[in-house]
Amino acid sequence: MNKEQLEKLIEAATPLITTYAVRVVGVLVVLWIAFKVARRLGDSVTARLEAREFDTALSRFFGSLLRWAIILGAVLGCLGMFGIETTSFAAVIGAAGLAVGLAFQGTLSNFAAGVMILVFRPFRIGDVVSAAGVTGKIIEIGLFTTTLDTPDNRRIIVPNSEIAGKTNENVTANKTRRVDLSIGAAYAADIDETRAALEKAIEKVDSRLKKGEHQVFLVGLGDSSVNWQVRIWCKTENYFAVHEQGLTAMKKALEEADIAIPFPNMEVHFMNAMPKGE
Repeated sequence: MNKEQLEKLIEAATPLITTYAVRVVGVLVVLWIAFKVARRLGDSVTARLEAREFDTALSRFFGSLLRWAIILGAVLGCLGMFGIETTSFAAVIGAAGLAVGLAFQGTLSNFAAGVMILVFRPFRIGDVVSAAGVTGKIIEIGLFTTTLDTPDNRRIIVPNSEIAGKTNENVTANKTRRVDLSIGAAYAADIDETRAALEKAIEKVDSRLKKGEHQVFLVGLGDSSVNWQVRIWCKTENYFAVHEQGLTAMKKALEEADIAIPFPNMEVHFMNAMPKGE
């Protein structure tokens, strides 16, 4: 190759080299800025979540997730500057996302349920609930699980999808509750006397609400007793105390009124006598 041919080659390659050199410099600048921004935003998200007493591991996870998402977007954008089609990369990322979503289907459902619980607040920490077949006090509401302590001090961890997909009861949501106490009286007892005795029993329950709409209700006629129900209103935290005091007062009131509390019994009749010698 002589000098003239070399000069022509350099002259022809100069625009191409210049163009790609500018693009390379631009890509390096974009990537440098992207890394800086990604790191700052990721650290900011992590710090804000931790400041709100969010779980430390999850705070760092979400910060890292945002950081890598920004970097990935910057890399794909830089590939487009060199004329490389990013559609295929998007398809691969979408397929990978679908595969990951299917693999973590249960985990993602727990995550979605946890977000719904945290947003709509059907219960709060400290509430006593019956959820997913478990009754206890809410100790922690996480993105994936909810932790409860049962009345006998067992710690139960329930997946959020189990809670969100079933009917739940927030026992302590209201300040007052009604205690329903059932009792049976003998058929021989007078209806009015039984009612008066049970109304007297209500007055013996100290933990009841004094201005509550208490009621003595005739439920029905059972196989061996006249069935009654005494309904007493109380503060929610006094429920079990009123339950015990009410049952005690009802039994004593019926005993003082000489009204029997029957129990199930069975009468056996022999229709034919057994032959002698058998």
